[in-house]
Amino acid sequence: MKFFTKYHKRLRITRLKAAFWIVVVCIFLMPSYVKFEKTGDNMFTVFLDGINVGVVGDVSDIDPILMKARAEVAKGYSEVVLADAEITYKGSEVISGKINDANVIKNNMIQVLEDNRKQTLLRSYTVKIDDFSVNLASADEVLQLLRASLAVYDTDSKYDVELNMDPERELNVLAATVDRKTTTSEQKQANVDTGAGFESALNTIFSEVEPQTEKDFADYEQGLINLSYANKVEVVESYLPADELTDIDTAIQTVTKEQEQNQIYVVASGDTLSQIAEKNNLTMEKLISLNNLESENTTIRVGDELIITVPEPELSVDRVEQSYYEETYDADIIYEDNDQWFTTQTQTLQEPSSGYRKVIADVTYRNAFETGREIVKEEIVMEAVPKIVERGTITPPTYIKPLSGGVITSGFGKRVAPTRGASTYHKGIDFSTPKGTSVFASNAGVVVRAGWGSGYGYVVYIDHSDGRETRYGHLSKILVKVGQTVAQGEKIALSGNTGVSTGPHLHFEILINGVQVNPLNYLDN
Repeated sequence: MKFFTKYHKRLRITRLKAAFWIVVVCIFLMPSYVKFEKTGDNMFTVFLDGINVGVVGDVSDIDPILMKARAEVAKGYSEVVLADAEITYKGSEVISGKINDANVIKNNMIQVLEDNRKQTLLRSYTVKIDDFSVNLASADEVLQLLRASLAVYDTDSKYDVELNMDPERELNVLAATVDRKTTTSEQKQANVDTGAGFESALNTIFSEVEPQTEKDFADYEQGLINLSYANKVEVVESYLPADELTDIDTAIQTVTKEQEQNQIYVVASGDTLSQIAEKNNLTMEKLISLNNLESENTTIRVGDELIITVPEPELSVDRVEQSYYEETYDADIIYEDNDQWFTTQTQTLQEPSSGYRKVIADVTYRNAFETGREIVKEEIVMEAVPKIVERGTITPPTYIKPLSGGVITSGFGKRVAPTRGASTYHKGIDFSTPKGTSVFASNAGVVVRAGWGSGYGYVVYIDHSDGRETRYGHLSKILVKVGQTVAQGEKIALSGNTGVSTGPHLHFEILINGVQVNPLNYLDN
């Protein structure tokens, strides 16, 4: 049997007190432990891309450690390193707990970043051609690409590409321009002019006083005299992964290869569909398909817009070539206005004949296609005789439908005779309408006949100021008299079923020079 004295009890209490104070001292004095406070989460486990990299006592410690880790990773590479990683943490409230040293956490982060390092971004150049872009590995490749487009037309290498800062852009963007190279002789002349001093000034004064003599054909340079890009070209320095760069040979082929591009062609005077197709290297079938035309006989008018396909590369080149040639030519037509005639009336007063001339012309091209021509010198060998045409200036009157409503039951032209005595070639159009429907003058004019006509029944004829005539047949009642002047849209009769007729309707004709034409080609509505 054990006996415990009061001294033994005191000893045990002393031991417990000592242990308690040891724990308190450890909590407050040891840096690897967090003191407990009832303030919520006070220890945080840090995860980088889901991987545990350590424990901190304050979330504000995380970002500085991560920045140091990123800096360490970047030191080992000469180019920009893309080492993205997602940082997360989980907090907990503890009485005590061990946190990690910042260097330990940083090293753990470095390992994760190295493992997750996606790629090294290479310094590169993006060439933007309008909405098209291509990425190249060096400035030399950029110049190779831009020069390749010029080389197709600049066979003598007279021009070169320059990259200059674009003053209109806030970022560092280079704009590509084409400039003519200075030849050795031009440079020498420039040096002479620069050093001439007083003599150069005198030459300038005398050149302003002396009259300018006309240049001879031999004085013109001829050949390529101007070269430029048709597109806006910009070059931007960038950092890209290797798999987004295009090798220079592929880039040159992509940029210079011609591809079909839709464009608008505006119909000019004298154009026909076949000429337009031939001029733009299209088949007639292709032109018809692009524009949803009915056939090659579809009517086109000056100012109409047609879709055409033109082969163009991504980077187009504009150029001007000065050329000498001899050609036959036609003088411009001379028009003499006649204020007594309608615009539909013309008369040729003088027949033309072609002339012959020698020419120096500046011919403008976009890629392989001519876009303009300016004659800078010509010598007439034989004068052309112009065509002289007299033409009217008065806008001809319009024609309106001669009744409201009505359905066309018989058109103009060949037909099966609808009833005995009717014609097999219909010289007008029939509007089916109830008897007594109001009939109006299609155009202003003078009534030249109003009465019974064989086959027409009751009929009205009206002469118009443009020399045309209209006829209205099978009427039930006539409301005008011969010699009466009527206005366009004026009521002249009531429809009926008189004469050779199969039922109530209005027969309507338009005659030009005494011959019936299809009224539907002349009615405005």
